[in-house]
Amino acid sequence: MNPSALWIAFYTIVRKEVVRIFRIWKQTLLPPIMTQTLYFLVFGTFIGSRISEIDGQPYVAFIVPGLVMMVVIQNAFANTVSSFFGAKFMHNIDEILVSPTPNSIMLSGYVIGGVLRGIISGFLVFLVSLFFAHPGIEHLWAIVLFTFLTALIFSLLGFMNSLFAKSFDDVGIFTTFLIVPLTYLGGVFYTIDHLPEPWRTISLFNPIVYMVDGLRYGFFGVSSTNPLASVVALTLLCALLFWVNMMMLKRGTGLRS
Repeated sequence: MNPSALWIAFYTIVRKEVVRIFRIWKQTLLPPIMTQTLYFLVFGTFIGSRISEIDGQPYVAFIVPGLVMMVVIQNAFANTVSSFFGAKFMHNIDEILVSPTPNSIMLSGYVIGGVLRGIISGFLVFLVSLFFAHPGIEHLWAIVLFTFLTALIFSLLGFMNSLFAKSFDDVGIFTTFLIVPLTYLGGVFYTIDHLPEPWRTISLFNPIVYMVDGLRYGFFGVSSTNPLASVVALTLLCALLFWVNMMMLKRGTGLRS
């Protein structure tokens, strides 16, 4: 395929994903807003008013980066895994597989769709947070970079999950037993500096800690980890996940009966 045809194929897949996101906005965009609003009310306002400042920030402001990142993670993953598995289940994906569209274009199109939903959802939750707190922005580059890398990583993981999944039950297992525990133990509601040993050291093996901490650095300029080292590590993880997905597509994992 020539560059023009490649672009058309990529654009078509991404456009389909974006249209899907906004067509069913009551399922894709509204739930995270409602859920995170409750988090802000319960943890930020009701309980947070009784908690002292953390890193010089009121507790309700301190949890803003964590709640935004939580939404980015969940929605980037959910969009890719549900969309691609749905295409597999309905055999719509066969139309792409029999076309000359390269695997890299197909993978990139679906993954970018997940990235966009994750970023849009995270931005909407940030807007909601302004009704409860007024977080500053110290390093805009960190906010943009960590949000994008996190959405990309979990969109790639969602694609991988959809390849392995053989039923709708398989789609939820990864979220229930891996993403949710790692997210809640990833420093969303606390800083790992306040954890006693050995829990602080154990937390350093959780990649979500670096994502949340990096976004918190972007907002408040404080960090429990090295932001630049985290960017390098997350970038390498993105490259690894892309390569693994490409290898699975090449072998036809989950696509060939």
